[in-house]
Amino acid sequence: MAVRCLITAGPTREFFDPVRFISNPSSGKMGYALAAAARSAGWTVDLVSGPVSLPEPAGVMLYPVVTAEEMSRQTDALFGPCDVLLMCAAVSDWRPASRQPSKLKKDGRGMTVELEPVPDILTALSARRRPDQVLVGFAAETEDVEANARAKLDRKGVDLVAANSVAGVEGAFGSEENTVTLVGREGFRRQLGPASKAEVARLLVAEVAARLAKR
Repeated sequence: MAVRCLITAGPTREFFDPVRFISNPSSGKMGYALAAAARSAGWTVDLVSGPVSLPEPAGVMLYPVVTAEEMSRQTDALFGPCDVLLMCAAVSDWRPASRQPSKLKKDGRGMTVELEPVPDILTALSARRRPDQVLVGFAAETEDVEANARAKLDRKGVDLVAANSVAGVEGAFGSEENTVTLVGREGFRRQLGPASKAEVARLLVAEVAARLAKR
């Protein structure tokens, strides 16, 4: 069975002037490990990546983006023909309501920046999914990891949510290892890891492949 997989990875950056932005510590390592695992499984892989310092995975079509809006447009363009969506990117939840055209100068005073929500990429894609597609959301949490993952499962309308902790020094951001709690419908739960991100990615791709085979 030929499988086309769309993966998002890394952070997004939301600018309030040409040189300053809001972002997060995502390294992109989990998303890139998923891309490599999916390619090893024989899938065709489209990888939409925010700014990272990682080599391009072999055999993968890479689409670099920076902002959430750019990621939204690129995933929207690639989503139709895909069989699997792995939404692993750490997309910024908010962006500055306005962007200054030139660098803001420090004047010794504080500054207030008004924020607005960014487009919800996963919810928008889920709303136009085909019944035979498998959609996997990711949840980076600091507390109540599984409970928050299950809430996201219902809210986003996806098949699975892969949740991990990013709290403290043991968190997944930037690490070579990960522990993922995979939750699904009807109480499905499976823990992947603790293991290398490459091994967690292999296990997750295998789980998705098994679900695809039943459709």
